[in-house]
Amino acid sequence: MTEGRVTLERRGAVGFVTFDRPDARNAMTTAMYADLRGICEKLAEDGSVGVVVFRGAGGKAFVAGSDIAIFDGFRGGEDGIAYEAEMEGNLQALAGLPMPTIAAVEGWAVGGGLATAAACDFRIATPDSRFGVPIARTIGNCLSIFNYARLVAEFGPARTKRMLMLGDMLSADEALACGFLLDVVAAEGMDDRIQTLCDRILGNAPVTMRVSKQMIGRVHEALGLTEAEDLVAEVYGSRDFKHGVSSFRGKTKPVWEGR
Repeated sequence: MTEGRVTLERRGAVGFVTFDRPDARNAMTTAMYADLRGICEKLAEDGSVGVVVFRGAGGKAFVAGSDIAIFDGFRGGEDGIAYEAEMEGNLQALAGLPMPTIAAVEGWAVGGGLATAAACDFRIATPDSRFGVPIARTIGNCLSIFNYARLVAEFGPARTKRMLMLGDMLSADEALACGFLLDVVAAEGMDDRIQTLCDRILGNAPVTMRVSKQMIGRVHEALGLTEAEDLVAEVYGSRDFKHGVSSFRGKTKPVWEGR
């Protein structure tokens, strides 16, 4: 597998960010997360970019979560706390961009990929796209409390529990029905739909859109979130998590102990 890259291309006032590791369904490596963070920081300072499109390379996946190799060196709960804090920093850099953002999803948006799509302002997808966080039946880790909050805000508590506790993958139709997606379009129509949406955004008042985005963000912040590092440490420090990572690598079904 390649290490992968996240790249930025400018086309006029539109920035196109590509998750480029198609041989691994664009699963994110440490280097790719660093690329994403740097690109978002650069875009935040670029007043000439009016909209940013995020898309996975290869047409089979948006992002299929984090590469499992990231967890190889984990020894306990503190590693999990540091990891989730780093991931949240990456997502905050994306969510905090002053201009509108679009996630163009083709295929799988799983785990960190779903979190990345949820941090964007608008999402469009192909009919075969699937959305989920099947960690309860794969490696047995958890998310940051901010990621849980984003998923509940976008999908509602019931669907979020299905994805996180049952390991359900939601279809594009269900994601559209609950409002997570703006539109579902055929793969061959994705480029045109992206262009139409970008043109519409670029025709609107930039200050109004920027302030509205910040206002909505402050509404979410006003709801308040309690710290949850104790829960993150409990999961990442568990025997089940270590076993889950090992089983995932060995392509065997994990046998959970509950500790």
